[in-house]
Amino acid sequence: MFPNDKIDIASLDVIFNRMLETITNSKDDIFIISEQSRRSFEDMQNELEIVRQEISMIIDEGDNFEKLTQLAKQRLVQVSKAFNKYTEEQVRAAYENANSLQLKLSLSREREKQLRDKRDDLERRMKKLYDTIERADHIVNQVNVVINYLTTDLIHVSQALEQAKIKQEFGIRIIAAQEEERKRLSREIHDGPAQMMANVLMRSNLIDRTFRERGVEAAVQEISDLKGSVRNALSEVRRIIYDLRPMALDDLGIVPTLKKYLSTVMEYNSGVDIQFQSYSNEKRISSDYEVSIFRLVQECVTNALKHGKPTEISVKIEWLRSDINIVVKDNGAGFDKNNTKEQSFGIIGMTERVELLNGTIDITTSVGKGTIVMFKIPYQEEADLV
Repeated sequence: MFPNDKIDIASLDVIFNRMLETITNSKDDIFIISEQSRRSFEDMQNELEIVRQEISMIIDEGDNFEKLTQLAKQRLVQVSKAFNKYTEEQVRAAYENANSLQLKLSLSREREKQLRDKRDDLERRMKKLYDTIERADHIVNQVNVVINYLTTDLIHVSQALEQAKIKQEFGIRIIAAQEEERKRLSREIHDGPAQMMANVLMRSNLIDRTFRERGVEAAVQEISDLKGSVRNALSEVRRIIYDLRPMALDDLGIVPTLKKYLSTVMEYNSGVDIQFQSYSNEKRISSDYEVSIFRLVQECVTNALKHGKPTEISVKIEWLRSDINIVVKDNGAGFDKNNTKEQSFGIIGMTERVELLNGTIDITTSVGKGTIVMFKIPYQEEADLV
């Protein structure tokens, strides 16, 4: 913790600039490692495809040798049973042919085993390399969060540090929250669109082979399935973009956007009934205000679902002449306002946002009694904005 004395911002700037330079250099090194690993992974991927094709060919070759060997053995048995009918040369030829085919079959099966071992080894190496790439990308993302914080948000946090000790903890928690959010987003992209795109890439490489081996109809079916994968990936990307910032907010305004958001939340949280009401004539207001109101309601609903486990949540907006009253109420577990370790960061964040809007926030709650959060936000209509 920092002492109560006035903090020397200039000294902090020197320290942070040195930290920033070191972190940036480290990020560049990690990025280079990641790119080199990615190129190696792509080379292995191409090599693996070639090995798989060779395995397919050697299997076909081995199956053919096996059929010929069986025929040669049958011929040898036939000659052996009636050797008086065949010349010594014919008997020798039947034996040598059977022996030669058996040898070729053995060599073919041995080659198949070697190729399978090579394929398995490549897949194991690719798995390890892929894990390395993921870890490197994850570290780069974390470093980007820190760099972004050091170059932007830290200025405001430094000013807040001079006012109260709580701002110190709030600034540190900002880093954790940003990192957690980026981790969540990175995980969603990796598990969703990235996996889908990787599948699209691999399947696109197989379409040509499918066309050559199984014909036009099979290739057309593969293309149809590929289109479905692309559509799913596009849908997932749009969902992630919506979570970052609902585009409907700019087009339709706060009320329709909140209706859609709360409806979506209710779909993903079975057993929770969420009601939304807007009183008086809603208006279009400054984009910054609309975003802030949306985030405030989002934070309240998220906190309620995460900590309170409610079965009912209601969100009400009342449009007055120059103010907006917002009430978010749930019948969840509530909490002790004197012991709010888990909820404190969310409360501080909402308080900071409301203060920036020159508004007020009031929280009524107790253990087992649910929670009511009320906001009063002054606003200007878009027509009144300069």
